Amino acid sequence: MSYAGDLTPTEAWELLASDENAVLVDVRTQAEWAFVGVPDTSELGKRPLFAEWSSLGSGPNPAGFVEALTAHVDPGAPIVLLCRSGHRSASAAAALTAAGYGPAYNVADGFEGEVDEEGHRGSAGWRAEGLPWRQQ
Repeated sequence: MSYAGDLTPTEAWELLASDENAVLVDVRTQAEWAFVGVPDTSELGKRPLFAEWSSLGSGPNPAGFVEALTAHVDPGAPIVLLCRSGHRSASAAAALTAAGYGPAYNVADGFEGEVDEEGHRGSAGWRAEGLPWRQQ
């Protein structure tokens, strides 16, 4: 593993709550933020950062992603990365680690989790664990 490790959504919330320097970065697309919802960390006195790992119609852009965060993330601060299911955020955590940031953690199951046997998302992840979220 080329990053600090995977956290459950609840473990991610606990890290964000216990470490004032920890930051949550949502790496999904603008469409996902707008139509699916976003994590709400306001009760922790924090705001998530939003930085697309890849835009609709294009592949990942690790260099651009890291560059977009440099002004907003302290290189030594814990970084918690979230996507839809935990795949893009794992790649983003690895890219940030390689660039000297972190510890960088991936939120396993992401915001919505994997597709279930009926072809639906939502049975796992941030929302399924009952963590705060809102429509953007």
